[in-house]
Amino acid sequence: MTNNEQAYLDLCRLVLEEGSEKSDRTGTGTYSVFGHQMRFDLEEGFPLLTTKRVPFRLIASELLWFIKGDTNIKYLLQHNNNIWNEWAFKTWVESEDYHGPDMTDFGRRSQQDPEFQKVYEDQMNLFKEKILTDDTFADTYGELGSVYGKQWREWKTSRDGSIDQLKNVVESIKSNPDSRRHIVTAWNPEDVPSNMALPPCHAMFQFYVADGKLSCQLYQRSGDIFLGVPFNIASYALLTHLIAHECGLEVGEFIHTLGDAHIYTNHIDQIQRQLSREPRGLPKLQLNSEISSIFDFEMKDITIEDYDPHPGIKAPVAV
Repeated sequence: MTNNEQAYLDLCRLVLEEGSEKSDRTGTGTYSVFGHQMRFDLEEGFPLLTTKRVPFRLIASELLWFIKGDTNIKYLLQHNNNIWNEWAFKTWVESEDYHGPDMTDFGRRSQQDPEFQKVYEDQMNLFKEKILTDDTFADTYGELGSVYGKQWREWKTSRDGSIDQLKNVVESIKSNPDSRRHIVTAWNPEDVPSNMALPPCHAMFQFYVADGKLSCQLYQRSGDIFLGVPFNIASYALLTHLIAHECGLEVGEFIHTLGDAHIYTNHIDQIQRQLSREPRGLPKLQLNSEISSIFDFEMKDITIEDYDPHPGIKAPVAV
């Protein structure tokens, strides 16, 4: 059993055994703990879970989307990545431009009613087609507002300027590696209540350089342990590798600090199935050595090798 995966599995067990039962904005219900930290030694292998298959292609394309500063799901759909669809779809079906079947509470209804599931899938497929083929529609309904990429790359200031936090932190690591200010924040109090499809869960991250190694700590205010957290672990591990690559550093640790770490009540069976499995060896990350800047990486430049996980486990997304 790898120490890296054990940290995640221990969190799952902790919440199942000691978590407080709480309500949440989705109406699903959770078991949660507050304040938890996991550490992943990136030299041991890439922390992509093996007790279930985690789709690395989706993680990588989403991270590149963030790095580009993009906030429209069109790029994601062009890479067959559907993980942000529901939030954009909700904006469309609640608008005056939508004239299809009633999609009220579509997330929960599609999970409970097989007949409605087919209606929902048809409307979602129509939505995706329109995003990909109609630029005006995509500009209106594919846009998620000032989510992660916008805050990372174009934080709006009170003086009508903008700050490229990600570019600045890369340059800071290169020029002043011992600085304690290698920080990027996605939590913008002005934009959170009115200009984001979903307020940032992974809210702030900081880099640390020591002994020629780059480490990263993430503060995540809210973590969906079964569906979201495995993505977050791999995404920030990948970001650490990419920045270390550009800065000529080795990788150190990824430290994942969680605020509200929760398991949705409709994910309990899935978590228990995952916990019954024996972890396998971690895969290896390969980056195209000819690419020097994180801003130039494309999907073809990032690959995972020797990934041999147990089968995936499906679970509903709480929207």
